[in-house]
This record gives sequence, C-alpha cells and structure tokens, in this order.
Amino acid sequence: MQYKKLWAWLAVVFIGSFAVLLYFGGRIYQEKPPIPTQIVTDAGEVIYTKSDIQEGQNIWKRMGGQEVGSVWGHGAYVAPDWTADGLHRELVFILDKWAMEKYGAVYDKISEEQQLLLKLQLKKEIRTNTYDKSKDEIVVSATRAEAINNVSDHYNKVFGDDPSLATYREQIALPANSIESLEDRRKIAAFFFWATWSTSTNREGMDVTYTNNWPGEELIDNEPSHSLLIWSILSVILLLAGVGGMVWYYAALRGKENHEDEGIAPEKDPLLNIKSTPSMRATLKYFWVVAALIVVQVGLGIITAHYAVEGGSFYGIPIAEWFPYAVTRTWHQQLGIFWIATAWLATGLYIGPAISGYEPKYQRFGVNFLFVCLLIIVVGSMAGEWLAVKGYIGSLSHNFYFGHQGYEYIDLGRVWQIFLAVGLFLWFILIARAIWPAIRKKSEDRHMLGLFLIASVAIPIFYMPGLMWGQNTHMSIVSYWQWWVVHLWVEGFFEVFAAVVISFLFSRMGLIRTSTATSTVLFSTVIYLAGGIIGTFHHLYFAGTPEGVLAFGAVFSALEVVPLLLIGMEAYENLKLGRARVWVARYKWPIYFFVAVSFWNLLGAGIFGFLINPPIALYYMQGLNLTALHAHMALFGVYGMLGIGLLLFCLRGLTGTKPWKTKLLSFSFWSLNIGLLTMGLLSLLPVGILQTLASMEHGMWYARSTEFLHLGYMQKLVWMRVIGDTIFSVGVAGLVWFIIGLKTGKSYVKDTPSDSVHKNRQ
Repeated sequence: MQYKKLWAWLAVVFIGSFAVLLYFGGRIYQEKPPIPTQIVTDAGEVIYTKSDIQEGQNIWKRMGGQEVGSVWGHGAYVAPDWTADGLHRELVFILDKWAMEKYGAVYDKISEEQQLLLKLQLKKEIRTNTYDKSKDEIVVSATRAEAINNVSDHYNKVFGDDPSLATYREQIALPANSIESLEDRRKIAAFFFWATWSTSTNREGMDVTYTNNWPGEELIDNEPSHSLLIWSILSVILLLAGVGGMVWYYAALRGKENHEDEGIAPEKDPLLNIKSTPSMRATLKYFWVVAALIVVQVGLGIITAHYAVEGGSFYGIPIAEWFPYAVTRTWHQQLGIFWIATAWLATGLYIGPAISGYEPKYQRFGVNFLFVCLLIIVVGSMAGEWLAVKGYIGSLSHNFYFGHQGYEYIDLGRVWQIFLAVGLFLWFILIARAIWPAIRKKSEDRHMLGLFLIASVAIPIFYMPGLMWGQNTHMSIVSYWQWWVVHLWVEGFFEVFAAVVISFLFSRMGLIRTSTATSTVLFSTVIYLAGGIIGTFHHLYFAGTPEGVLAFGAVFSALEVVPLLLIGMEAYENLKLGRARVWVARYKWPIYFFVAVSFWNLLGAGIFGFLINPPIALYYMQGLNLTALHAHMALFGVYGMLGIGLLLFCLRGLTGTKPWKTKLLSFSFWSLNIGLLTMGLLSLLPVGILQTLASMEHGMWYARSTEFLHLGYMQKLVWMRVIGDTIFSVGVAGLVWFIIGLKTGKSYVKDTPSDSVHKNRQ
C-alpha cells in the first residue's frame, strides 16, 4: 500500500487542528474575564484589589487548589464547587435582605408574586456587567458589598477553626485551620468572589456570562444558552454521520480484503532470537518501581475515596492529621500518571535496541541515569506537595516553584515540572539513538518506526505547555494550557503511542504483515487526531472562554468517539492473533490486557466519555461523579491496562524462556477488570446520575452540597464502592505478587516436561 496519501492526511490534520487550537487560544487571551485593579462600591469604598485576587488564587493553590473542591467545575468532588457555592450564598443573602426590608420576612416565607419581583431585581443586579474599562474596576452596590462580606466571613470560618462549622469541615474533608492567617482567608475569599463574578456577569454586549451561563442557578436565570443547545444537537448529528462514515469505510475495506495476513504466523517465536542488551536489562528496575507505585497509588485511592464518608479519619484512625484529603488525592492522581508513564517509558527503552539490534555507546548509563532522575522527581514533587498543603511552605513564590501548583494532574511545582520535561527529552534521545540505525535501513517498517518516533517526541513536546504560565497567570489561560497537557497527552499522542507499540509488537512477532500494521496505524492516527486535538476544547466550555470554543469543542469531541465505536473489532483481532500459534501462548496475558484496552476504550473513553462531552450534558454534569466515572474507566481502563500489558510483555522477554505460572495473572486480570467495572456501575454511575438530576432541578450548588451528598441513600451508594474497590485491590495484589515471584522464582514452572509446557504457559 502507498503510504504517501496517509502521511499527507496526517500532516493536514495536524497543521489544521493546531491552527484552530492556537487561534482560539489567542481569542481566550483577548476575551478572558477581566481581573480589575480593584472592586469598589458605588460609594467608592474598596472591597478587594487585584493583588488580593491574585494572592488569593495562589493561596488557594498552596492549600491544594483543584484537589480541594473545584472552581469553574474543575477539581475534586468532596468539597463544594466554590464558585457555585459562593454564588448561591451571595444571592440568598441579597434576597433575604431585600425581603426583610420590603416584606418583613425572609425570601422563602414571602409569596410567589413577591419572590418573582425580587428575582427580576436580583437578575438585573447580578447579571449586569459593571466593569468600568476606563478605570479598570468593578463597581457593586452597597447591598452586594454586604453579601460579599457575608460570604467572606463564611469562608473565614470554613478555612479557620470556627467550632460551629466543625461538622461541615468533617463532611468536606477539610482540616481546621487549613489556612491559618486571617488575611490569607480574606484573600482566598477575594479570589472566589472574582471567579463567582465571572460565572454570573454577562459578557459586554451579550446575554451570556463569561462562563457561558455555568453553573445553573435559577435565582438569576443562569441556564443553558441557545448556542449551547444548538451545538449539542449538532454534535450528536455529527457523531451519527461519523459513525456511518466509519462503518461504510470499514465495510469497503473488508470487501477488498484478501485476508493476506491469515496463516502467516511463523512456526517458532521470532522474539526468542532477540538478544537482550545491557540497556534492555537495565529497564527491569523500572518495572519493579511500576509495581511499587501501583500499590501505593491504589492505597491512596482507597483512603481518598473513604474521605467522602469519613472526612477526618480512616475507619477511626485520624490519618487526616498527617495526610489530609488534598494530599492523598494529589498523590493518587500523580502516581497514576507516574506509574503508567514509567511503564511506557521503560517499554520504549526496552524495544529500542530490540528493534535495531544495536546498543549505542553509554546507552545503559543513560537508562540508569534517567531512572535516578525519575525517582528524584517522584519523591521530590510529592514531598513538596505535602509540605505546601500542610502549611510548611509559607512563601507563595516558593510554593509555585517547589510546592503545589494547584491544578489537577500537573500539581507538581515548577522546578519539578522542568526536571520532568528534561527527563522526557532525555528519554526520547535514548530511544531515537537506539532505533536510528533501523530507520536508516530502507525497509518497509521504517514508516512505522517514523510514526513511533513522532509519537515518542510528542510526549515531551506536549508536556511543555505545562510551563506556559506563571505564578499569577489568569485562570482561563492556565486552563487552556493545562488541558493541552492532560488532553493531548492522554487522548492524543498516548493513544497514538499505544497503537504504534501494539501494532509493532504484533508485526515483529510475525502475526500481521508490516504493511498491514503500518497502514492501519497511520489511518488510526489520522482518525484519532482529527477529533482529539481540537477536542481539547470540550474541557474549556465553562472556563471563561468565547463561544467559538464551545462550538469547535462540541463538534470535535463528538468525532473523538467515532474511531472507538469499532474498537470491538480490534479486540477480536487481538484475540485471534493470540491463538495463531501454540507458541503465542507465551504472550497470552499481555495480549489479554491489550484486549482489555480495547474494551475500556469503547466503554470508558467512548460511551462514558460521550456521556459528558456534549455541552448540554456537561453543563449539568461538570464537576460531578460522572466525570470521575469517565476518568477512572478511561485512565486506568485504557492506559493503565496498556501499561500493565506492556510491562508483562517486556518482563516476558527479560525473564528468559522459562515458562510462567499464570494462574495468579489470570486471577489478577479478571479481578482488575471486574473490580473497575463494579466500582463504576455500583457507585460512581448512580451517584453521578442522582447528582445530575439534583443539578438540573436545583442547581450545581445543591448537587455538590453536603445536604445532598450526605443523605442516607447517597452515603449508601458511596459505600457501595467498597465492593468494587476491594475486588480491584485484590487484583493489584495478585499482579504485584506475581511480579515479586519473578524475582524469587515462585512465578516459574519448575521441571515441566516439554509436552506440558504449552499448557502451563497459558
């Protein structure tokens, strides 16, 4: 097959998609919600200054940021969304004050007609944009100033140690005196007010707020805009059209197919001829560390989930005194990224010399040096985050560089970010120098090797946007670059890297022709990136971005799902390849984990991803447990399972030809998958659905409130997660015990006759 056309399409998709991404990035810079020099009353009294707002944002980041509740819907799920919560408290205060002044009773006690009149007055008060460009200030009424001070006083009590809110702090897993300074508590309230003002104030000359009317709030008619509804409908139509086109293409392809790959599998395992080089053997310790990090990450996940029902302790043990929710959630997320990335990095370092048969000079030293660097980054960043949240880093500047940056998945301080970026580029150099001799040979697989190099270099390159903001950068801009890292890594180039690695392994095993693998991977890459790059915008619908982001995000996030809908065929093909020859049984469990990747790609990334992707869906679901459902099913289900599959594949090569005892692997595989599915279906899914209904009926503030989440039936559903978590954890224990057995010898078959070897290998 000619590859030029596919390469051309890939170039068009790449250039066109990033042109759109960068264009709207410029628009975000221009149209972001303004941070005024000061916020004043109409009598000229200064309430907050720009410095208060910016320092408040940094104080929020130091205490954990998005790991303690959420702002604009992005963040953790136990504490409130501070914007929805603050807005509702402000509105209720104003309505009660007006009702008492006019009718002698609080708002809830007056007639519907009187309530309607006050709501119309409130909408005009809140939704009218009073930002004065010439003076660079926001002007508020005296009544609203009272409401602002009232909400500020509430947060002063929440983040302090007021005994009247002790139970509330327990319910939201927030330690007393999480912000010790009274002035710091005033400043974080300033930041929350500005973020809240952005959600409730119309853009200049428009009837939609800076956050596209998010969150839902009936008291000021914050409801889905017409454009949000239109683009949601169009996204579904385009999804159906994309599915139809994909099915048509696949049917046409199968019609022309001559099944040339069937029956080509060699009689013996071709990988047995690969000689293990010193640098390949040096990757073994990476996989031991992966196993250790999985155990720690899952343990932290159990503690973090338990904080939703017992916010100050773990089954009576006051563990929050040492490791509060903000710390355990930060570490849980970060270690998930670290161990998955480490498994992938180690795989790249392992297969580089295996591909070319060439061991570059000092390659082993480079692999060992990179390993030490990764350990320093993991330990150093985690220590900095703990010190920040516990209040041992006082300077906001020091926190930015060494502590907690406050943004999910990239919480680590800037110094650790830079260190990690350098390490990723070093990893790419080590891979490139190992496989370059194979690329220089004009063999048929050079196209796939070229794509492998592109996917590899994209991993460090697209970590670099995480360095694009400073300590005081506007939150809309930070969100833009933050999701470049998270989305383009996970739903972009990690996807490409995964497809290339799996296809390359199968082609090297002789199970599929190199030409077939190459054309399939190139086509898949075009399809993935066609929706995946611009699909980044679906994270930014309500982050202070213009409506164009809403439109493009809705359309292209729908297209992201299209290639996943035929993923079942990929799973079938992988299973079929796994039965091609008796010797392939050596790789049965790595292949099964690759099959699991296909399943979770369809369910976790496809179905549960599209569940929250359309703007109208995300309007009610952002920041609720359906987001957590998608995150767990997609991140661990797809990339975690792939990381384990790659780990086992490399360990199979590194541990020689001796057959494995695989009953423990079988148990682990099914426990991990059943546990993950049970966790989602018994707890995260029903909790998320009930929260969504509450959000639609009452507003986001209520769906995230302790009043709702601590209802009896909601707490029972949260406890139901224990079943899935336990099954899953036992699966992790089985996997790690098997890996330990490879070191001790207990995971090998001993003195097995040759005629029963194949049976035991399965």
